[in-house]
Amino acid sequence: MQWLKFIVVLALYLLFLYWVKSWLGLIVVPFIYDAYISKKINWQWWKDAEGPTRTIMSWVDAIVFALVAVYFINQFFFQNYVIPSSSLEKSLLTGDYLFVSKVSYGPRIPETPLTVPLTQHTLPFGNLKSYVEWPHWDYRRVKGLGQVELNDIVVFNYPAGDTIITEPPYQTYYYQFCYEFGQGIYAQLHPEALPVDSLPKAEQLKRFEEIYYLGSEFIKHNPGYSPTNGGYPLGQVDWRPTDRRENYVKRCVGLPGDTLQIKDHIVYLNGKANKEPDNVQYAYEVRFHDGAVMTDDFMSEYGITCEDLGLSDADKSWFKSNGQITLTDQMRNTYSIMPMTAKTYQALAARKDLVVSIKPTVSEPSIDLYPSNGNTHWTRDNYGPIWIPKKGATVQLSLDNIAIYERPIRAYEKNDLQVRDGIIYINGEPATSYTFKLDYYWMMGDNRHNSADSRYWGFVPEDHIVGKPIFIWWSSDPDRGLFSGGIRWNRLFRFVDNIK
Repeated sequence: MQWLKFIVVLALYLLFLYWVKSWLGLIVVPFIYDAYISKKINWQWWKDAEGPTRTIMSWVDAIVFALVAVYFINQFFFQNYVIPSSSLEKSLLTGDYLFVSKVSYGPRIPETPLTVPLTQHTLPFGNLKSYVEWPHWDYRRVKGLGQVELNDIVVFNYPAGDTIITEPPYQTYYYQFCYEFGQGIYAQLHPEALPVDSLPKAEQLKRFEEIYYLGSEFIKHNPGYSPTNGGYPLGQVDWRPTDRRENYVKRCVGLPGDTLQIKDHIVYLNGKANKEPDNVQYAYEVRFHDGAVMTDDFMSEYGITCEDLGLSDADKSWFKSNGQITLTDQMRNTYSIMPMTAKTYQALAARKDLVVSIKPTVSEPSIDLYPSNGNTHWTRDNYGPIWIPKKGATVQLSLDNIAIYERPIRAYEKNDLQVRDGIIYINGEPATSYTFKLDYYWMMGDNRHNSADSRYWGFVPEDHIVGKPIFIWWSSDPDRGLFSGGIRWNRLFRFVDNIK
């Protein structure tokens, strides 16, 4: 029987090593042999001990086994993921818990293998790192069941999360703050500077390079500065490896090699309109009547959340306790920028007793849009065209498009890229083209006007892809109590592939 157990375990282990193509794991085989056959090592010595030692070690043994099993399963097969924000509503909701398959696209060999199980990057206490940066292995992905397909909902590591600000409220804002702070500082230092639009392209790039530098230096040397009055200080500047960056979930709306353009909020791929999600949301300016009452029944029927209404924490608590909220000029702002589906828009527009006016929002160009140094004048609703890099494909580089491809070339594919005197240099050599080493994807939220996505931080490299959500195994509504509609029973075990 022991030989049979040993042969089965050994066969499964060798199949796993063949799958991940890591024969270094053969050093474990003698220990498997000893555990089942030779028994030279007393693996459970503590069972012969007396008193508290036996009790304590039995707990330690169980906990260590559980943590190792969880680490192994989460790394190579599946993990849990909870939707933290409204960027995919009303397709995936805040409070949905997802079963995410690593096998669908192939699991990555861990780049930072020494990490505490069940943590992404930070311990649950002390704001300390939950991983050790050494050893650090290069990116390698095991063969999976398929590849990312158009309109898949995908979990991935936040691409712009390589450099972070350590305080939790600002950890994903480093690059945005660099340009925002830098722009303000530059305006103070150079009040007579010419508008960016009036400059040649080389001078524009140089201007944005200085703006970024000023902002990054300000953040580095002012960790105690708070972007909001009475808010948290920024904290220190730090760095995270790829697999330890924040997990995001969005819908893939552009594949490697596609040319993507957004015209009047519709996504076009290679000149053809892509299908909009069934529950796509856009933002509207809504003016409610003073004293309008929003009831739980109405909000539930049309998927309106407290966040959609822009309610304060106190008002959210009131709604959660009372099942309705009264919108007043004195106590609550009756004006709101609300994301809503077409169904919700039609329902609200018909409620003249609730709504004074409702109209679409107007999108303006912003330095927050990718690339921040491109001076493209794009908006979130009219964006591009932009070609999505594909592994093995070559792009012709120029001063007009270098801002778009600078980050993939420099940050994701580890090249030294500089622009000097109007000439592009890659690794010290003049370059007029570049051949990409990775595939890239374009990710967007279904809540199109309330989603920080590729329009703001650009391409998602293949080495950032985590996995594919398979189904929702739990769903809790943050606006309602546990016994008053807080469990969304109709969403349990719903397959994510069916959410189109």
